[in-house]
Amino acid sequence: MTNIHHTIDYVELSVGRSMAETRAFYEQAFGWAFNDYGPEYAGIRGGDDGGEVGGLSSATHAAVGGPLVLLYSEDLDATVAAVRAAGGTVVEEPYEFPGGRRFHFADPAGNELGVWSSA
Repeated sequence: MTNIHHTIDYVELSVGRSMAETRAFYEQAFGWAFNDYGPEYAGIRGGDDGGEVGGLSSATHAAVGGPLVLLYSEDLDATVAAVRAAGGTVVEEPYEFPGGRRFHFADPAGNELGVWSSA
């Protein structure tokens, strides 16, 4: 993967003690793959080459007011359903904004993320 100056390059999500549950959530809801680095860390793979875009860490605690990470979806309604089916909690139902639609969810560790779609 190519690193680009002054762009988001890596996002680390705190999972507290729920590494297995949080990892399973992202695998099921979004099809994410991981590089394993032991019981306290898993790298989030960003492509087939094994490069990483972030990580899950059980060494730190989920913090309220941390950075909001936004994911993109080609089908927002299907993504909402996938998040719920994987055990996530939708904390803000889909809404329209000038660039499309968006919703927010919490993963099993309490991290809040958003997902947006241009359609």
